[in-house]
Amino acid sequence: MTTQEKWAPLEQSSQDREKIWSKNRTFAGDVWFRFRRKPTAIAGFVLIVLLLVFSLFGPLFTPYSYFTQDLTIVNVPPLMKVFKLPDGSGAFISPALTLVGVDANGSLTGTLPMVRDESGKRMTIFDANGAEVALYYGSKTYVVADEETGNIYPSGYQWNRDHLLGTDALGRDILARLMYGTRVSLMVAFVAVLVNLVIGIVYGGISGYAGGMVDNVMMRIVDVISTIPLTLYVILIMQIFGQDLQSIIIALGCVYWVDMARVVRGQVLGLKQQEFVLAAQTIGSSTGTILKSHLIPNAMGPILVTVTMLIPSAIFMEAFLGYLGIGLKPPLASLGTMCNDANANLRTSPHELLIPAVVICLIMFAFNFVGDGLRDALDPKLKK
Repeated sequence: MTTQEKWAPLEQSSQDREKIWSKNRTFAGDVWFRFRRKPTAIAGFVLIVLLLVFSLFGPLFTPYSYFTQDLTIVNVPPLMKVFKLPDGSGAFISPALTLVGVDANGSLTGTLPMVRDESGKRMTIFDANGAEVALYYGSKTYVVADEETGNIYPSGYQWNRDHLLGTDALGRDILARLMYGTRVSLMVAFVAVLVNLVIGIVYGGISGYAGGMVDNVMMRIVDVISTIPLTLYVILIMQIFGQDLQSIIIALGCVYWVDMARVVRGQVLGLKQQEFVLAAQTIGSSTGTILKSHLIPNAMGPILVTVTMLIPSAIFMEAFLGYLGIGLKPPLASLGTMCNDANANLRTSPHELLIPAVVICLIMFAFNFVGDGLRDALDPKLKK
């Protein structure tokens, strides 16, 4: 084979061109391409969108508000054990040992009027549209029966059509409170993290770029703040400013920026010796310009990952404060205050605690999955 034959072009075909040709992508397009290839990250992103839609637009489609009370239907679960009464209606035994009327469609008609209390016989007599029925509470399993014959009325499980997730100890609709509580918790987290983002970027960027004594002094301040648990700072600030939405945002915004500052400082320390920074210094760019136009944009990958990790942390802290009883004041609702309200009725109505706890877990998982996906998508070492 001659030299000329060795360098002869190969036969071209559309199939070969498709194997070696690929479309050029921008940085954002490349990040999205790698992000969507991780199923858990996409699942977390979809779950966050669904939670936002649920909390923002859900209250528009429910007839109940988060503060409306109805003491005639307290602690009613979403799935009720309904006894069929002689007049054809139904009755549910509430944890307060009262009978709540239920129609054939599963709608609640209110508490049946009590006729008399036969405590010696361990029963209470109620009026069901003119007929007297007895609620027996002597045994562990409470039943509704005929007072004279003692025959237990047939029972079956029926979904609560009026309150899909049931009611709480004050007769408030749990679904409406869950929508509003999710909205409040997400809003607190997003606003607090936005404040932390601004403070952390400014503080960490100045510390990392200045270096020397300035860096040492600024980082020692961060170390002093970190020596005391952040929870104690938040509780102290809440006690000073009061228990309202603005106080929680101020408390979280004043404390959680230390982690962001450390991340930004570490990134700036690694980037400030790069050639593009030296070139900007050579042409006389100011410190603010170098930080704003060169260092911070190149450090946005780790910053975004840190933000996705701070959001569930802030939501958990707000829920923790609400569970301790130092969160929002009634009748305002958040996921934490809902857990706190359900604590008193945990044995009789566990669903009141389970429902907001599940939503908190879903939020935590969703943001952690998105954070993991962003970390892999923004890491150039993982690019294939």
